[in-house]
Amino acid sequence: MIAPKPRAASFDDVVTILGRLVAFDTESSKSNLPLIDWVEDYLAGLGVGCVRTPDATGEKAAIFATIGPMRDGGVVLSGHSDVVPVEGQVWTGDPFALRRAGGRLYGRGTCDMKGFCAVALAMAAEWRHLPLASPIHILISYDEETTCLGPVDTIARFGQDLPRPRAVIIGEPTMMQVVDAHKSVATYRTTVLGHEAHSSKPALGANAVEGACELVGEIYRIGAELAAIGDASGRFDPPASTVHVGTIQGGTARNILARECTFHWEFRGLPGVEPDFARRRLDAYARDVLLPRLRATAPDADVVTTTEIEVPGLAPDPGSPAESLALRLTQSNRCLAVPFATEGGRFQSAGVPTIVCGPGSIDQAHQPDEYIEEAQIEAALAFMRDLARALP
Repeated sequence: MIAPKPRAASFDDVVTILGRLVAFDTESSKSNLPLIDWVEDYLAGLGVGCVRTPDATGEKAAIFATIGPMRDGGVVLSGHSDVVPVEGQVWTGDPFALRRAGGRLYGRGTCDMKGFCAVALAMAAEWRHLPLASPIHILISYDEETTCLGPVDTIARFGQDLPRPRAVIIGEPTMMQVVDAHKSVATYRTTVLGHEAHSSKPALGANAVEGACELVGEIYRIGAELAAIGDASGRFDPPASTVHVGTIQGGTARNILARECTFHWEFRGLPGVEPDFARRRLDAYARDVLLPRLRATAPDADVVTTTEIEVPGLAPDPGSPAESLALRLTQSNRCLAVPFATEGGRFQSAGVPTIVCGPGSIDQAHQPDEYIEEAQIEAALAFMRDLARALP
């Protein structure tokens, strides 16, 4: 029997694969294993080997595939399998059924970021027939939309039982522009514990709601200081590290001093600013200013802040192998900075040069009727085809 002649990956191949990926409901609260099973079977059919790295629960996994020689010095194309929820959003069609209309591909995750994953998987069928001198790796992880911890266990295996790459390209939607910097993000839960008393005798208790409001005020004073410091690079919008309080809840009745009050808040830091900067400032204020006053009437009063998420930023690394490669492939001479966070800082923290470059616009991410332009899929195909030619 004559083996079929190798052919170039096509736009239709990408659409077919994207349709399969979108059909898996991989909201971050759910398992991604059915999608990972499908990807593993698809790659096995191409003769491409994969390595799984499960999470601690066994309900999720990252998958790492290698096309070409199993050695150090290759390029990782990194994407995530999870998507944000559709609950509460008004869609004009089934979010988990790919729909093509008006030069766009609609469906949850088409832009963020199953479109990129579909292009990489389609290209694997083409790459496997090439005499690649350096490997191309495809990494599909999980939990990017919540913690960005999905690739961490795989990264820890680089240089151990997995090849150590020379560059990572993260395919978050950037309209195929090269991004070399983004902010860190840290989210916190702060609880103030006071002591109940009748509202007519406030000196007999310690109002946790009042204490929480004072801390919220301090958070926004920190924000004003950060805004005044600004962004020396002039690359970010907004041009500063920022803080934000999203929710606050406490108390039992209007005439009772609240025993407990909790608020959720976040800090987004410019590259070079420690991710825990705002928390350390708030902890110091609570310790030195608020607690002495609360404990004057309520010795057991306390302030407890818990870190929920801490994602490192991506710092510029001029001339790195990742930046040089991506600029050459996009025929560009400059990099951009973006305000949203990615898994890029996880790779960079491990010493692997990393940039962000992928199809689609972040403006469409997380939206009802999320879509990616067909032209962006074509641009990503051209980028990845050129990648194979550019490898040393």
